[in-house]
Amino acid sequence: MNFTHATIMTAMVTPFDNQGKVDNDRLAQLIDYLLAHHTEGILVGGTTGEGPTLTDDEKIALFRETAALVRGRVPIMANTGTNNTAATIAFTRRVSQIVGIDAALVVVPPYNKPDQAGMIAHFTAIAERGGLPIMIYNIPGRVVVKMSVETVLTLAKQPNIIGVKQCTSLEELAAIVEHAPANFNVYTGEDSQALTAKILGAQGVISVASHVFGNELAAMYNQLDQGNWPAAGRLQRQLMPKMAALFSAPSPAPVKAALNQRQISVGSPRLPILPLTSAQQKQLMAQLA
Repeated sequence: MNFTHATIMTAMVTPFDNQGKVDNDRLAQLIDYLLAHHTEGILVGGTTGEGPTLTDDEKIALFRETAALVRGRVPIMANTGTNNTAATIAFTRRVSQIVGIDAALVVVPPYNKPDQAGMIAHFTAIAERGGLPIMIYNIPGRVVVKMSVETVLTLAKQPNIIGVKQCTSLEELAAIVEHAPANFNVYTGEDSQALTAKILGAQGVISVASHVFGNELAAMYNQLDQGNWPAAGRLQRQLMPKMAALFSAPSPAPVKAALNQRQISVGSPRLPILPLTSAQQKQLMAQLA
């Protein structure tokens, strides 16, 4: 399955039970809820999905269960990236055996601080040997180093690199859209850029806010498609402070609290992320109201 119609992709949280283990019953409820509220693609096991605190075996089981529950209704992208090229290739090959996983998200290697040539070599090796189409993930706020526009455009020529999740400036996103091949999927990973990125020609947004505001994001894009730019802009403006509130504490604690409050039980985050305090929860609910 390709990502042609996946404008709103949700970077899905991972539901845990009260003992902190992955809960498949809660996962089923969450997936049905997301798909009923305009999620058009799912990223599983990413940062919002607490991938850094899942074991490889937990990730494989989570990916399998997600694919089984989605049943081909929307594309699924699994996070396989690490700062170890060989380990990422090996793990991506394991994930490639799961029916229903359409692509792998691979981040710029954190902590190692590779240069641009190292990034090109890293992503090229994974694209050639990992067994899945890959989307590269450029998020300097988490990995310290930034993939340049020129590096993204170089990698965009690789046939098995199908897109980028871009968390930098709109100017850089626009340059990628302008110069990348037409079939290269450009997504913003910043909810606050969702409307502007689409106007600039991006495919859409890989979103955290869509857990809570999927209907509103879909309405915004619908207004844009109809040429009603003032209405689309008004919806984005109304959403922006609520989007910011979902990052008022280390993610995914706020979005998990918001889902739990809406009776979509997803449990608490794993350490080192703490659940919101009662005061933080009260403030969050007021901001989201």
